[in-house]
Amino acid sequence: MILAHDDVGTGPPVLLVHAGVADRRMWEPLVPALSHAFRVIRPDLRGYGDTPLPGDEYADADDLAALLNHLDVPDVAVVGSSFGGQVALELATAHPARVRRLVLLDPAYDGLAPTPAAQAFDDAETRLLEAGDIEGAVRLNVATWLGPDADLSVREALAAMQRHAFEVQLAADAREDPPAPHHVEVDPAAIAVPTLVVSGTRDMDHFQHVAAHLAETIPRAEHLVLDDAGHLPALERPDAVRALLLDVLRGDPAVHAP
Repeated sequence: MILAHDDVGTGPPVLLVHAGVADRRMWEPLVPALSHAFRVIRPDLRGYGDTPLPGDEYADADDLAALLNHLDVPDVAVVGSSFGGQVALELATAHPARVRRLVLLDPAYDGLAPTPAAQAFDDAETRLLEAGDIEGAVRLNVATWLGPDADLSVREALAAMQRHAFEVQLAADAREDPPAPHHVEVDPAAIAVPTLVVSGTRDMDHFQHVAAHLAETIPRAEHLVLDDAGHLPALERPDAVRALLLDVLRGDPAVHAP
C-alpha cells in the first residue's frame, strides 16, 4: 500500500512525518515556504488522514521507505513531530541509507519509561476511549498537547484530525482482522546522521526528558529548546518553526534559533 501523500516543490527532498494526534494537514502552514527551496513530501501514516488501516502486519518505517521508492527518491531529510519523530528514528534505523538528516520536534521514544504525568495521560485517555467517549478523549488530547500560543482555529483543526484518527483506528481494532503494527527497536547511539532535537519548555516533562536523552545519545545531535512552546510547535508557532527548518535544512550551522 502506498501512503496518501502530497509532493510539492523542487530541490532537495524533505519528508514531513506528522504527530500521532494529527495527520499531514498539520504541516500546511509550513509547506508554501519550504516548497520554494525543497521538494516537500508529507504522507499520512496508516490510520491517519486519507490513509486507511487494513488488517495486516506493517511497519511505519517500511511504509515510508516504500513511498520513497514509489516517488523515486533515494534519500531525504526527515522532519518528525512527536510520534512522527519516533517513526523518523525507526526509518533511520531500518533504512539508514534513506535518511541524510533528522529534525525531531518534541519526539516520542519508547526507550524511556513514562513519567507520572505521561502515565496519567495514557490512563485517562484509555478510560475515555473504553467508555466510548471519543469527544472527551479528543478534548483531553487538545488540552494536553497544545501550548499557550495555539489559537482557537489551531485547536479546532487538531481536534478534527485527532477525532478522525480515533474513529478510523477504533473501527480497525474492532474488526476480526485488526491491524498488527510492528515497531522498530531504535538504538539512538547507532543513528549516524546529523540530528537536531527540538523541545518546548511548556511540553510535558516526559518529552523534555526524551529530547535531552536523544540529544545526549545520538552521536551527531544538537538540542534546541524553544521557550514557551508546547508539544506541537509546528502548529503553535509555525513562523518560528518555518524559519528554523529553512535554516537547518539549508545546512546553515550558524542559525538554529528563530
